[in-house]
Parts: sequence; C-alpha cells; structure tokens
Amino acid sequence: MKRLWWLRHGPTHQRAFCGWRDVPADLSDTAALARLSAFLPMAPIVSSDLLRARQTADAVAQGRQRLPDMPDLREFHFGAWEGKRYDEAEASHPEIARAYWETPGDIAAPEGESWNTAAARVDRAVTGLLPEAAPDLILVAHFGVILTRLQLALDQSPAQVIAQPVDNLSVTCLAHDGHRWHAEWINHIP
Repeated sequence: MKRLWWLRHGPTHQRAFCGWRDVPADLSDTAALARLSAFLPMAPIVSSDLLRARQTADAVAQGRQRLPDMPDLREFHFGAWEGKRYDEAEASHPEIARAYWETPGDIAAPEGESWNTAAARVDRAVTGLLPEAAPDLILVAHFGVILTRLQLALDQSPAQVIAQPVDNLSVTCLAHDGHRWHAEWINHIP
C-alpha cells in the first residue's frame, strides 16, 4: 500500500484566477503549520514549483527529505484568465466561462489548459513519483491538482468532483493498493 498525502498550499488571498501566477502564500498561522507537520508522516516531501506551494512545503518539512519541486504539480493554467476575476473572464469569453466549470473536461480557457490536459500532466507526475512513495509521500499542490486525484479515487466525473471542497492547508490522503486509488481522508484539517 502506498499513500500520497496531498497538502493544499497556504492561502493567497487572491480574488482572481491564480493558476500559474507565482504569488506567495500567507503562512502567518504558525499553529496550523505546526499541527500539519505533526499530523503528516515523516516522509519525503515534494511540491509544485510555484512559490505558494514551495513556501508551504518548506514550512512543514521539518526534517523531512525535500525532493525537487515539480512543474507538473502546478495548478491548472488559466491562460488569458490569469489575474482576472470570474466576472471579467465571463465578460471576455461568455461562451466558455460557465461551461469551463459546469462541464469540465476538454474545455480550456483561451491560451490555457483543460481539465483533461491538466489531469494528464498530473498523472505523469504521480506515475514518476510512485517509486518515491515507500510507503508514504507528501505532495504540496493546488486545488485543481488535488481534485484530479480525487476524481480517480472516488471514480467520479470532473463535473461531480469539482464541487468537493479542498481548503488551504488541508490534507487529502489517497492510498494505492496496487490496483486502484482509495480516499482515506478528504479535506482534513488537523
């Protein structure tokens, strides 16, 4: 049994699409970070290469082996919507803005990536990392990334899983039994 401990990065307080934009995390809640570090197994830790994930990984590492950051663990790329609020994206692309969230799959933001493209990218990363998970691996990533993994573990469509909350500084633990993924914890806040 291998377990991937998915940790969503600290809050950014952004009110706009923040996919590949490199914004910092607010890690001022040191008590929450201490609880997280104590809750997580003493296992290697890897993060997305975006600042908010790297900072969070460094804050909870505390003696854990820090593996190289991975661009394939980045949040969805929102393309032309990066840095815009939802109402701005809807005004500029009304034909796809709502469908992007209601029927995720092949719909992509202009110059961005679709759910399916992002999920394939994350699949590559996870496949490459599974040998490192012996038996546990901590991954610090983003809302969309974690949802793509939950989609597999819960055997749901993107449209079903997109409503699942994944709070900042929450842990989602997914176990692989050699055949399929299972969710042990979803959106757990220690």
